[in-house]
Amino acid sequence: MQESVRRGERRVPFGTAEVHGPSMVPTLHHGDQLLIRYGVRIRPGDVIVLRHPFQQDLLVVKRAVERREGGWWVLGDNSFAGGDSTDYGTVPEELVLAKVLGRYRPRAEGQRLPFWLFSAVRPVLASRSVRSAASSRLRAR
Repeated sequence: MQESVRRGERRVPFGTAEVHGPSMVPTLHHGDQLLIRYGVRIRPGDVIVLRHPFQQDLLVVKRAVERREGGWWVLGDNSFAGGDSTDYGTVPEELVLAKVLGRYRPRAEGQRLPFWLFSAVRPVLASRSVRSAASSRLRAR
């Protein structure tokens, strides 16, 4: 993933990132390009970009589930992929960088143009049922 470009000391409010790995399937797929916005209020259900708590040079994309003491509890949409708060706990607020606004899926080889245009650009919406899904995942472990 890449962070936004800086202009002088001021950070540009929008940036781009690229998804690597399966942790956010079915919402996001490997290779998806993301439009992200810095400095916005994060709410439960939002898809966010954050610094990994143990490898801060690594940026990750997860869903913000709930605010807890010490920061955000985050989960991937793919419960089999791991690499979320069930592994590293609550993410401190200062490691949360941006909110994902939308995704652009590159055209696959052989994909017909009308079908690609219909599915290529989509907003990434907050999940309204994220707390119930998270609590059922935590009970299952």
